[in-house]
Amino acid sequence: MWYDDQMKNRVKRIEGQLRGILRMMEENKDCKDVITQLSAARTAIDRTIGVVVSSNLVECVQKAEAEGRSAEELVKEAVNLLVKSR
Repeated sequence: MWYDDQMKNRVKRIEGQLRGILRMMEENKDCKDVITQLSAARTAIDRTIGVVVSSNLVECVQKAEAEGRSAEELVKEAVNLLVKSR
């Protein structure tokens, strides 16, 4: 599996969000604001998981088809990964 710059940049943005949240906590910011930012970070992580799984799935399905194998198991595995991530 390869991880392109877009995927890596998503993780870097999430890292920045988490640092900001920690700073908010250290500065005793309002609970609502901290929760809002935590929720935004969780959403960003969920979307990144989706991008990684879907990119990997496309690559794996293409490889399986080229080798004459069924892609059905790969799709099931990808769906399970997405379900487990929630």
